[in-house]
Amino acid sequence: MKPETVSFPPSDWVPNNRQLPVLIYRNVSNAEHGPADFEKLFLKNGWTGIWKNGIFSYQHYHCGAHEVLGVSGGSALLLIGGPEGQTIEVSAGDCLILPAGTGHQNLGNSSDFKVVGAYPRGQNADIQTMAATGEMLIKIASLPVPTSDPIEGTSGGLVESWVSSTGNSSH
Repeated sequence: MKPETVSFPPSDWVPNNRQLPVLIYRNVSNAEHGPADFEKLFLKNGWTGIWKNGIFSYQHYHCGAHEVLGVSGGSALLLIGGPEGQTIEVSAGDCLILPAGTGHQNLGNSSDFKVVGAYPRGQNADIQTMAATGEMLIKIASLPVPTSDPIEGTSGGLVESWVSSTGNSSH
């Protein structure tokens, strides 16, 4: 399964990630059981800090962690990449992998919209709603590339795409 890749330049006050693209997997499913169980999938592939909820209705980003968002129910229209970013429609089974610094916001969703989120082991999300300082930009750029894709493990799109973007797996 090959994810879509989208890169975002800085957008107004949102820094986005200058090295790593956003990855979008569509219709992730378990052939035997229907829609993917994102929580189990993320844990199996080494992503931790798992939470279940929705996505904030205000633009924000994280400088301390890359983030995966698995849509486990319903649908939503998301603004990815900051105020001047791109609207992306997601529905149950879709999964977005956001590199640190990438702005994201929920513009509206169905009543049954649910998300499972997680972070690479050892990284902790922080919620940023203001322009990044120089120190924050350094933190974003220095975060290591995860060793596994949250969907496909050690051979997935993240490993292939992000490692090729940086030239190595340790940034």
